[in-house]
Amino acid sequence: MDKPDHICVGAFSGSYGVTGEVRLKSFCADPEAIVDYTPLSTEDGKRNFAITLTRSIKNALVVKVIGINNKEEADTLKGIRLFAQRDQLPALPDDEFYHTDLIGLTVLDTGGTVLGKVHDVQNHGASDLLEIMVEGSSATILLPFTNEVIPTVDLASGRIIADPPEGAL
Repeated sequence: MDKPDHICVGAFSGSYGVTGEVRLKSFCADPEAIVDYTPLSTEDGKRNFAITLTRSIKNALVVKVIGINNKEEADTLKGIRLFAQRDQLPALPDDEFYHTDLIGLTVLDTGGTVLGKVHDVQNHGASDLLEIMVEGSSATILLPFTNEVIPTVDLASGRIIADPPEGAL
């Protein structure tokens, strides 16, 4: 399975003040590290953004984007997801993964039965959840992305072994 050459590291979440500053949600383990990967781009690579950090606020960063000079221009950026090139990002330890590398992997239970494929990785504040599209169905199941429930992630073979808790399926 080929790994994407770019990874989503954050998203603009709206203007901050009237001078063109922008609120930024960072998806990096160290939120402020996102500025180390600038210029960031849109997923299709058609737009690039050079950013500088001006301050941290609750649940976000405030950044200055080169070329954005007022609130109206900053408002147009809301919702844009920001991507960095994989080779700019730090190498991860063996037990950590970029979410994008998990999407599309086949999920099997400990007996070898295919459960489905990873559709998305969600995080609502506690820990990551794998959203798995059930094999042969449009239904999805959520499994906590913990060592207990997901003992094996094998990126090279494109599969995950899951040991779902009783009643999860």
